[in-house]
Amino acid sequence: MDSAPNTPPGTDEVVAVFDSSGRPVGSAARSRVYAEGLWHASAGVLVRSGDEQRLYVHRRSDTKTVFAGHHDCLAGGVVDPGETPEEAAARELAEELGITGVGLTPIATVAWDGEWQGLRLRCHLYAYETHWDGPVVHQASEIASGWWWTPHELVTHLRDPQWPFVPDTRALLEDYLVARDR
Repeated sequence: MDSAPNTPPGTDEVVAVFDSSGRPVGSAARSRVYAEGLWHASAGVLVRSGDEQRLYVHRRSDTKTVFAGHHDCLAGGVVDPGETPEEAAARELAEELGITGVGLTPIATVAWDGEWQGLRLRCHLYAYETHWDGPVVHQASEIASGWWWTPHELVTHLRDPQWPFVPDTRALLEDYLVARDR
């Protein structure tokens, strides 16, 4: 969920719009989706090392309008019109971390009704997982920095409500990550 809610007309990305049950019902400019609190969808990928001992965590760039400077453990973004959540997840993984040609396993879904800086954000969230030991190449406009953590390190940080972590990913994955950390 990235882009200015007040982007000038003609430069605004068009995203898929969903109903409250998660069915695609059309498309709209991202700024309209944010301004009106329209349901949309976002998909992301949790990257684990091949031995499953580490997870890739990153800090979002400070120039992102939504959740700028927050930490995240999913490479992801909004679903485009005509795109499935899995296609969106694979596209975003390639764009943000330079990872391609990997299998994606679905791990979690949730309908999230939240807000960011006074804007109502309603999103159907889809998480996938992959394993990767190759190079990670950040898209500089999206990712400020990244590193590998153990699942326990990530869960420890997630337990701190003051840690600036993307709230929709927290809602989507916190229970999953805590259960896997046991």
